[in-house]
Amino acid sequence: MNMEIPGIGPIDDIVRRDFLPLETGGGGLFKVGKDGVKAIYTPLDKVSELIVYEDKTLVYINSKMGYPAIYPLQSASFEPPAEVVLMDLDGTSVHSEHFWIWVIEQSTARLLGDPKFKLEAADEPHVSGHSVSEHLSYCVHKYCPDKSVEEARVHYFDITHHEMAEILAGRGRPNAFEPAPGLDEFLRKLKENKIKIGLVTSGLYEKAWPEVVSAFRTLKMGDPLKFYDAIISAGTAIRPGQAGTLGELAPKPHPWLYSETARIGLGVDPSRRHKVIGMEDSGAGVVSIRLAGFAALGITGGNIDRSGSNPFLQGKVNTLAEALPIILGR
Repeated sequence: MNMEIPGIGPIDDIVRRDFLPLETGGGGLFKVGKDGVKAIYTPLDKVSELIVYEDKTLVYINSKMGYPAIYPLQSASFEPPAEVVLMDLDGTSVHSEHFWIWVIEQSTARLLGDPKFKLEAADEPHVSGHSVSEHLSYCVHKYCPDKSVEEARVHYFDITHHEMAEILAGRGRPNAFEPAPGLDEFLRKLKENKIKIGLVTSGLYEKAWPEVVSAFRTLKMGDPLKFYDAIISAGTAIRPGQAGTLGELAPKPHPWLYSETARIGLGVDPSRRHKVIGMEDSGAGVVSIRLAGFAALGITGGNIDRSGSNPFLQGKVNTLAEALPIILGR
């Protein structure tokens, strides 16, 4: 057995705790002991599979929508001080997961015709951190297999449009979007040190933008577009009579949102990847950062532990303030 996973490192106690060994992976494409495959592992959430060779690791991303993908896992190092910080929105910058899980819950309740329906605690890793369609696909499969994801999306966006309009008008659900503790001081400190900031979310624009506006309004920090150096969302929804942009099939844990933010939004040359660090509270986001080629810093409070994503991390902190010495190197 290969005692090291290329791109991860030695198989230590953390790896053994968070990664489950498999005999086959990639929907049957890979098998341990065949064609150079040394081992196959999956994190606890089983969203991804690591196909381990002697000199490389491929990551197979499962898809509830029927479009899996395979990416190479590169080694990622970080050398402070950072030139760029890439930040997740939900859970890392703004505490809103409870709100969006509530919307998923309400959408499922409408599908079932049961206004008293509640999600179970075990559902949380599957209804946060991924795309809207992934979340809804999970709920449809588990709770109402006679329904379709398309039906669920109709309910989801009906609820979302109403709630977002109410929030932007100042009449929304109380505390739907709360800035993470110390967010304003953290962002200002990065600016003081001339560090570029990219905001990255798997959420569609219509749900992500009100969050950002609400947080900056609460913090009295002005226009987010004049503060962040780049903001990338999963795009806009495709619905009848309306144009959309691709995003629902390529959210986190795929690398494209972080890759787009860094390379296109901030102009980071791949040779400078060691000066970039990404910050996430979800397992899907951590994997996304790593597949984009960057070091990942975990923030507690999300589903990193439950998803089994700790082996992908450069480190983990409890607060944004704790991350500053790591980012600044002092």
